[in-house]
Amino acid sequence: MKQPKSFEEGMQRLQELLTVLQDDTTPLAQSVKLYAEAAGLIAYCKQTLDKAKLQVEEIDAELAEKTGETL
Repeated sequence: MKQPKSFEEGMQRLQELLTVLQDDTTPLAQSVKLYAEAAGLIAYCKQTLDKAKLQVEEIDAELAEKTGETL
């Protein structure tokens, strides 16, 4: 699987894969290959989201420290 350049690109490819996987005419062998690609993309997107969540939490902590408020 080729690594997507961005989260958005990964999500776009996942949507494309979903469309093909939902097509009743897609052969089983191709479906298995596409499923494997989708699993890799899901892992990539989850990792990317986890990193973004951590960044947001760090920003919130810095802001709370500056303002004395909890977000």
